[in-house]
Amino acid sequence: MDSIRAWLKKYSITEVECFVPDMAGIARGKIMPAAKYCMEDSIHLPESVYIQTVTGEYPEDYSTIHPGWIDMLLRPDPDTIRLVPWAGEPTAQIIHDGYHADGRAVEISPRYVLRRVLELYEESGWVPVVAPELEFYLVKINTDPDYPLEPPIGRTGRPETVRQSYSIDAVNEFDPMFEDIYDYCEAQKLEIDTLIHEAGAAQMEINFRHGEPLDLADQVLLFKRTVRETAIRHNIYATFMAKPMENEPGSAMHIHQSIVDKKTQKNIFVDAKGNDSELFFAFIAGLQKYLPAAMAFFTPYVNSYRRIARHNSAPINVQWGYDNRTVGLRIPLSSPDARRVENRVAGADVNPYLSIAASLACGYLGIKEKLAPTKPLEGDAYELPFALPRNLEAALQNLRACGSLREILGETFVSAFCAVKEEEYETFFRVVGSWEREYLLLNV
Repeated sequence: MDSIRAWLKKYSITEVECFVPDMAGIARGKIMPAAKYCMEDSIHLPESVYIQTVTGEYPEDYSTIHPGWIDMLLRPDPDTIRLVPWAGEPTAQIIHDGYHADGRAVEISPRYVLRRVLELYEESGWVPVVAPELEFYLVKINTDPDYPLEPPIGRTGRPETVRQSYSIDAVNEFDPMFEDIYDYCEAQKLEIDTLIHEAGAAQMEINFRHGEPLDLADQVLLFKRTVRETAIRHNIYATFMAKPMENEPGSAMHIHQSIVDKKTQKNIFVDAKGNDSELFFAFIAGLQKYLPAAMAFFTPYVNSYRRIARHNSAPINVQWGYDNRTVGLRIPLSSPDARRVENRVAGADVNPYLSIAASLACGYLGIKEKLAPTKPLEGDAYELPFALPRNLEAALQNLRACGSLREILGETFVSAFCAVKEEEYETFFRVVGSWEREYLLLNV
């Protein structure tokens, strides 16, 4: 705490936002005066925040996950302290971790789950490196959930009516907002890189610089918060829904992954001659084998599966290939030192900690089981059959049935995660949608 107290004093902080990321990747916690925060040895928060659904409810069988509605102790991660650049008063934000009274980490914490996977790599003498690519849409302010989303008005006073892939001018329509986003990210030390216009109307993509997985997951969490806040200040919404508009492409979070040997500092995906290594192929094979079982971490909501559609800029199977954008596992053109695997399955709506943890877990299992992948695909993967679950119910069944993933991620966590997602699934089925009213009201 001494380093944190010194940091708060250095920047004359008056308020502290202390929070944990929940199952949905939502920041949940407390806002406290800086003076009070500095006097606290630990902060109490109900452990149940980790199993609150995105609709604000709780699984009926929560008692099977934990015997009581108990408090946990929050401890700050000093590496995560950052300014809140849009706040009126000097404000800090700090990501915390949850612990039981006896000092044990809370097993159902998404940050803990990612750390659990990273420890397996540490034991093998490896350091995973990741680089997320995050897509999102800008849309008009919409306060009626029954009303379809629309592209916002840009500087010219007109919305996009045609797709503007990679258009510089289309990005420039929202220059004032993006200038604020870059300023806010710089103030928070978020390592964002390239900004491009994607295929959808007012759909954008930000690439992150490669780095340590836990740090990158933290950055994605904070970046989402930053973009939503900045957009509201410019009188528009930013959404990371996987499929916000029915006639537009979905939004993804592609995860680039490689592994560095701790001793040699070399990429283990290539051999001494610069050729693809056996470990590289085994990592791909692990993703091919276990992605269908881990699907709920990459497509966590009912809406997520609307993106996984043939010829819709999203993968439908676990094929892999070199510089092939139709497959689920793409190997980008690169130098040997930068050889990596791009997991293209995850949607933008994921919890970054869980999607990165699950992807690295699948690859790890492939290496440990010495699996061999299929041959790289040179054609169109969209012409092949679906090999991924088509709905959340099937994905959760796959996850519950996969002992290897349950062991790596933690039995208690998997039970809690599935309970949350099953509760959300049941909540969805209580809603009668516009399609049903349109086609069933007077026709059946």
